[in-house]
Amino acid sequence: MGVVAGELLVLDKSEADAPALLCSGPTITGKSLSDFATSYFSLDIDNRQAFPEEFGRRYPALRELLQPYLRLKLLRQEPFETMITFMCAQGIGMRIIRRQVDYLSRTFGRQCSAVFEGEALSYHAFPAPDTLASADPETLRLCTNNNCARARNIVDAAAAVASGKLDLEALKDPEIPLDEARSRLCAQHGIGLKIADCILLFGLHRHSAFPIDTHVHQYLAEWFSFDDALKTLTGKNYLLLQRRATDLFNPDLAGVAGHILFHAWRKEIKRLETF
Repeated sequence: MGVVAGELLVLDKSEADAPALLCSGPTITGKSLSDFATSYFSLDIDNRQAFPEEFGRRYPALRELLQPYLRLKLLRQEPFETMITFMCAQGIGMRIIRRQVDYLSRTFGRQCSAVFEGEALSYHAFPAPDTLASADPETLRLCTNNNCARARNIVDAAAAVASGKLDLEALKDPEIPLDEARSRLCAQHGIGLKIADCILLFGLHRHSAFPIDTHVHQYLAEWFSFDDALKTLTGKNYLLLQRRATDLFNPDLAGVAGHILFHAWRKEIKRLETF
């Protein structure tokens, strides 16, 4: 169960062979549920295309390791929600992130209701930019692991989106070079290179964006023998590693490849079970 664009989505797994997606409204983001699901779950992307034939020839053992993970799908998430979530999420685990985003929605989001199979359900949509732009940072800091500076940065970013100064929808345009789109995001306090690339990949659906976090840093060293991955991840080294990594994959789907490798590394090498 989750909330997307103010609508409640429920994935019914009662039929294991044919799970059904249910929605609180007849359409979502102006699309039929079927068309929305194709886009949101990236069903139109063949993940195998992220790894060219040369990749398989150079790394045959890794290619085999990745096979079960090719079924993973990268969600096309809402731009503003993605940006704020990643700004909240710096340096903390997924369990705390989920709790913070839930608190953010319950505190500042619009309360909604829906009926599923005769049961009345209440939930909160993610807050709109103008709502967060006028939020009290002292209240908002409870959504940022008690980080006051981060709370102020989120208010400022929300104000930039609400005023049109930061046009997230425009940054989806592939005609805008990725470096330029990243620079526009990084102009906001609280958004660095990694968070900007996460926003580009997950929220703006720029699948060539390749975020580098600790796990990506580690697998670039271990699996691909990148000497630069053994160095401190400065801004300069981040961009160098990103260029080298992108050359390994289909450049249009480098972020998809990176996401698949990220999950394989966490599961197969780090033996992490939770996200």
